[in-house]
Amino acid sequence: MNLLNNKSIFTSMLQDGPFAVGDLPPFAHPFSKEAKNWVLTLRDNQLMKTKYRAVRSQIFNFLGINSFDEILVLIHDRKHREKTAERSRRLLGNMFGLDSATHDISRYLHDYARIADDVVNSLREKVLAPYRSHIETTNEIETTHDPVNLLLIIFDERFHRKARFEAKRKLVLMNLAGSIDQRERETDIETKFSDFLRFLNSHVWSPSLKIGDLEIKYLHSHHHPDDFSCREVTVLSEEQARLLAPAAGEKLTLIKRRRFRSQDREVPIYVTIRKKPPAAKVLKLLRKNEKNPAVAVDDELGLMAVLNSVGDVKCFIRHLTNSAVQAGSLMTLEDISDTLTGGRYGGTSTGSSGSTPMLKFFARMGGIRVEFIIHTNRSYLNYIYQRDVAHDEYEVKRIFDTGVADFLFPIDIYHLKMDEIRTSQINTFRKRIEGS
Repeated sequence: MNLLNNKSIFTSMLQDGPFAVGDLPPFAHPFSKEAKNWVLTLRDNQLMKTKYRAVRSQIFNFLGINSFDEILVLIHDRKHREKTAERSRRLLGNMFGLDSATHDISRYLHDYARIADDVVNSLREKVLAPYRSHIETTNEIETTHDPVNLLLIIFDERFHRKARFEAKRKLVLMNLAGSIDQRERETDIETKFSDFLRFLNSHVWSPSLKIGDLEIKYLHSHHHPDDFSCREVTVLSEEQARLLAPAAGEKLTLIKRRRFRSQDREVPIYVTIRKKPPAAKVLKLLRKNEKNPAVAVDDELGLMAVLNSVGDVKCFIRHLTNSAVQAGSLMTLEDISDTLTGGRYGGTSTGSSGSTPMLKFFARMGGIRVEFIIHTNRSYLNYIYQRDVAHDEYEVKRIFDTGVADFLFPIDIYHLKMDEIRTSQINTFRKRIEGS
């Protein structure tokens, strides 16, 4: 479902609907021209009427009021506002499964606010870096962490329209951060992540190397001029790499490899653990137009591995499943897709390329489910460098093509033409990728 249409789960954020943040807070008299025009926009849309009533009821319940006029009292009466904030923290704590007897609810809410800020700042640091000043959050909003204060800012005419929109946006992102934290506590993801790492160190990696002892190697690759895909790759030692000066169309890529033992030989493997930070999970919920982390974020734990050949990949899969049995658990492989030896990847994520070669599956063992993405040296280099396949390009495309960029930074407030920025940023990333 499109993130930007009126059937979106996040309708209250859209600037072309009844919840749009205007130049003035929504305190128009019921019989005023503004109010009548607003009612006309809802006249033939029963779904939007229902959503409006639900949002209005949620605001009233959260603030403990019966009409919008009472919001003005909260804005200007500090003691009343502090009592309301204390009450709201208890309500939010119960909603997110935080027991006030064992949890510091204020600290959790502060963390949710920090994650909401991280969502915007992560885009400022990479995908929208040239426009970081345009999308910088207003100081007063970034330093506000209490949900009641943020909600009241939306209705406070002393704040500029941009600041009031950012207050609403921060509340929406905080709610998603709270849902993610609740799921992580329910599924005990931190403990499972530690258990997974212990399994790898105890049963998968070769005991000939100490934990954390990695062999430094370089992949020297030559790339096709038409799409910058890898046509040839050689593994070099540190000494060999120092003597090399890559020419145009060549790349020198560092990999730090572990080993696993297959029968009578040691097989090198580069491994990186993939654990999404909370801000990345929030962005994924937005891209999927989903508020439930259990549905949208199915790759909380992951591992990407790179091996020399398809034959080594097969050895690793066999070794991995055998190691699970040695650890006392059957391992089943689910949702397998394999394009290492041809075919197209059938990914459904917006912005992803069907030309991406990889072996992808979920491994279920010991009560956990881990996503594995496995490459050969050549497919890994394509994953980094190839046009329309490279992950940096994919990051740009999925933020723009899913509507997340327009959703977080609407044009009527930030005055940025996201379709033009998308093209510019893809070109920028391509120059960086193909440069020496």
